Amino acid sequence: MTTQKTNPMEYSEGMEIIDSEMMDCILKLVENYDYNQYTEADVKKVLNKEQLTLEDYGVILSPAALPHLEEMARKAVPETRKHFGNGICLFTPLYISNYCENHCIYCGFNCKNKIRRGKLSFAEMEEELKAIAETGLKELLILTGESRHQSGVEYIGEAIKLAANYFTNIGIEIYPLNSDEYAYLHECGADFVSVYQETYNINKYEQVHLSGSKRIYPYRFYSQERALLGGMRGVAFGALLGLDDFRKDAYATGLHAFFIQQKYPQAEIAFSSPRLRPFINNADNNPNDVHEKQLLQVMLAYRLLMPYAGITISTRERAGFRDHVIGMVATKISAGVSVGVGGHKLEEKADEQFEISDPRSVPEVHHMIISKGLQPVYTDYIRV
Repeated sequence: MTTQKTNPMEYSEGMEIIDSEMMDCILKLVENYDYNQYTEADVKKVLNKEQLTLEDYGVILSPAALPHLEEMARKAVPETRKHFGNGICLFTPLYISNYCENHCIYCGFNCKNKIRRGKLSFAEMEEELKAIAETGLKELLILTGESRHQSGVEYIGEAIKLAANYFTNIGIEIYPLNSDEYAYLHECGADFVSVYQETYNINKYEQVHLSGSKRIYPYRFYSQERALLGGMRGVAFGALLGLDDFRKDAYATGLHAFFIQQKYPQAEIAFSSPRLRPFINNADNNPNDVHEKQLLQVMLAYRLLMPYAGITISTRERAGFRDHVIGMVATKISAGVSVGVGGHKLEEKADEQFEISDPRSVPEVHHMIISKGLQPVYTDYIRV
């Protein structure tokens, strides 16, 4: 007997529904986006413009733009400096649990992957938070696997309250919530929410999310909007590059962020550009045709579309690439990273989500930033 799979376009009971046509609008634009139609002449014309339209954004994501990364970078750097100066924000992630109820075939935390599971007690969290704070960092990203049973909203809320004793800026990267739940976590001390759609291609999304609440496409799509309705200061967007057609996914990501900014002009917007990475029991997981040049193209396109948006570069990428993109496009960089549960003070309590490529400590990243003539920033926001 086979179990009938959930329709990925139908909300499950208890999921808040946003009355919006944004998703349908973006999906239609992506469906009609043909990046192969653009030529070198189109690219040069766009790069001579002061401000880009959404169609221009599609042009600079096209294969025709790939040979013009230097020109794109020359246009991007002044925009980055205009809005962010020489500052590069530092942060680190703290995974407090890796239990997950989703079967996502590309992720090390997926519920079918036989890894060591665990979550931090509040006493263990305190030890981890103290150790991170001793590095001088003031910004923290709290992460969990997607399991309401093992990592409930109250558990995450208590973790945020503990973190607020040590950090001025607390972001969360957890499972999607309803707006009232985001409001509760905001009251606990969280300010920023990162949710990644992974891929905007509905057919591919269904193929790689086999079960669990993450399978529900529209609920995930509207996560950032619910977070803002819950009072969060800012939200981050991203697709897992290499999971599907990366140009269309990057195009959709930019549109998503752009339309949210139009609807919520007070919101702080950020991008992340994660690529597929190997994980425990899947060493062959890789970003396929998304090499560093293509990744840089995506990041430059994000900057030129939304000059005021933050862009984070993670430890999924090697040190040399991370060093190269800060100041050019990236405005935030992680340091002293552990992607297992805990691992900053105590031994990792459970296994990692993916393999990292840059294990440098906070002091090492700090000195690298200074060596490039940039300024390490440990906090750019103080919660009132």
